[in-house]
Amino acid sequence: MTAQDLRAKQRLDCDLVVVGGGAAGVTTATIAARAGLRVVVIERHGFAGGGAVAGHSGTICGLYEATDNQSNAPVLAVHGFASEFISRMEERGGLAEPVQYGKTFTRVHDPIVWREVSDDLLTEAGVTTIYHAVATRVLAEGEKIEGVEVWTKQGPLEVRAKVTVDASGDADIVAMAGLPNFVGDNGRVQNPTMIFRLLGVDVGAFKARYGADTIMPPDVSQLIIDSNASGKYTLPRAKIWLFPTTRPNELLCNCTRIIGEDGRELNPLFWKDFSEAEIQGRRQAREYARFFKDNLVGCEQSFVNDMAVQVGVRQTRQVEGTTKLTNTDVVLGTKFKHGIARSPWPIELHSGIKPKVEWLLNDVYEIPFGCFVPQAGENLMVAGRCLSAEHEAVASARVTAQCFGYGHAVGHAAVIAARDGVAPRDIQGADIRMILNRENARLD
Repeated sequence: MTAQDLRAKQRLDCDLVVVGGGAAGVTTATIAARAGLRVVVIERHGFAGGGAVAGHSGTICGLYEATDNQSNAPVLAVHGFASEFISRMEERGGLAEPVQYGKTFTRVHDPIVWREVSDDLLTEAGVTTIYHAVATRVLAEGEKIEGVEVWTKQGPLEVRAKVTVDASGDADIVAMAGLPNFVGDNGRVQNPTMIFRLLGVDVGAFKARYGADTIMPPDVSQLIIDSNASGKYTLPRAKIWLFPTTRPNELLCNCTRIIGEDGRELNPLFWKDFSEAEIQGRRQAREYARFFKDNLVGCEQSFVNDMAVQVGVRQTRQVEGTTKLTNTDVVLGTKFKHGIARSPWPIELHSGIKPKVEWLLNDVYEIPFGCFVPQAGENLMVAGRCLSAEHEAVASARVTAQCFGYGHAVGHAAVIAARDGVAPRDIQGADIRMILNRENARLD
């Protein structure tokens, strides 16, 4: 038997190809194209947004410092490109005001508006965006990555580029190229989740009963535990988060813990696990929605009006970078002269019935540029949650606000690499930091 595709192969040449159109990918592409590079984005969905939109994460986490004093106004810790994206979302009514999330704050977004803002940014910058496309092979000459081969409905497409950025979230290009990578904690990853939206909610009554904190109070967790034990419902996660959205009478529900029929934490890198996660996720979302309707104040007339396009993926494959962010860096609020992004977000480790949260109060830590530069291979960088970071560290560093910062930095690094012929490993993080500060990143 011969494997074949007889359709004609096309070729597209550019300075930079970005694989993945999430927050990090869109930012990388926009920054580089604004600087004059010819940029191509490859995105497997029909829209940009990554986990924030396809996975319906629904919130921009990582913007504000954490504090024990919730009576104070939120303290904004992340600036730069994130500020521009937020401003555009606000102009369209696509972003809610900050809401309490434990010891910090987050902002709920409208995923439709997110798609439109991303389209505008890419189009205005002159980026060639190829939706419904998947990178299937790396084009390489020895150690040099020279682009990717892409599957499209029209047929195979070679995208030749001076620089490639892996913003796939799963370090797909790194793996295809055979470059050093790792998966979670010795293969163990945080569980995926199916996020959904509940309409018909009396949000006023809901907030009056359960308070302003979007992390539900202990009595709700106990009710979930008791209801699950009774056998009336199947509710494997007890600590849940429910967010009022930008739309009237609606809650965004982050509450599922998707595990396999055999009790394993599923790993979306495996086709069988990923498929099972989608089925289990939809079933579990319905079960939680039924529980809410039966038991939570304000949800008596509620119903599911939307589910994520796919399960939300928190962690899979990551690159082995020239630098690795450690768990200790996050906990101690470590700063680096070559830091290119900052984060106040806690370690938020999803595994088991109750997520582990470890707060960094009134402070931030920084993420070094080397976390996005592979140890081996040429002309390649990563951006987004596949950065080089230890298991618990990535449970903090993976969130949306920081992904904007990563893309901001990697976009400028791509310009230097493509225009000046500088290898990414020879680019100094301190120089990128200086550029970012000129563009309102406020890292110093």
